[in-house]
Amino acid sequence: MKQALLLIDIQNDYFPGGAMELAGSVEAGAKAGRLLEVFRRNALDVVHVQHISLRPGATFFLPKTDGARIHPCVAPLAGETVIQKHFPNSFRETPLLEHLRGRGIERLVIAGMMTHMCIDTTTRAAADLGFTCALAGDACATKDLSRGAETTTAAQVQAAFLAALNGIFADVRTAQELAAAL
Repeated sequence: MKQALLLIDIQNDYFPGGAMELAGSVEAGAKAGRLLEVFRRNALDVVHVQHISLRPGATFFLPKTDGARIHPCVAPLAGETVIQKHFPNSFRETPLLEHLRGRGIERLVIAGMMTHMCIDTTTRAAADLGFTCALAGDACATKDLSRGAETTTAAQVQAAFLAALNGIFADVRTAQELAAAL
């Protein structure tokens, strides 16, 4: 089964000093970077997805800012595909599906940020489109979420979303486990 690594929104704004720092972004980015190295070493397909926010009032991933750039831990090499998106679903109004189908990709190994938003949305969409998905859970990061006076910690958000995706939508594993299986 032909596979590709899909790296979603691993961008400067999610790292320390960025406009929307996530819990564990440095560690998750490093694990995504190691997974990327294995894909490159095995000459497997890699797709970088970069979010550029065009939403009125957006505070991060703004066009032509350093924060919107793909983080150095997973910086694309010449010849690697970079797809820009404007919505949480990496397939929405992008050439991603056409690119993957054109390359004969059937399985996606997914890593990136934010787990509760673009990772969740894209993984579910990919499964609905017929892709077999594996998710490197420790190569993903998220943040605390609040509703009224109630806060759910990033660790709780991460655990809940990975548990929800595991099974029907994806096989959730560590980046190391996924790399070892290549």
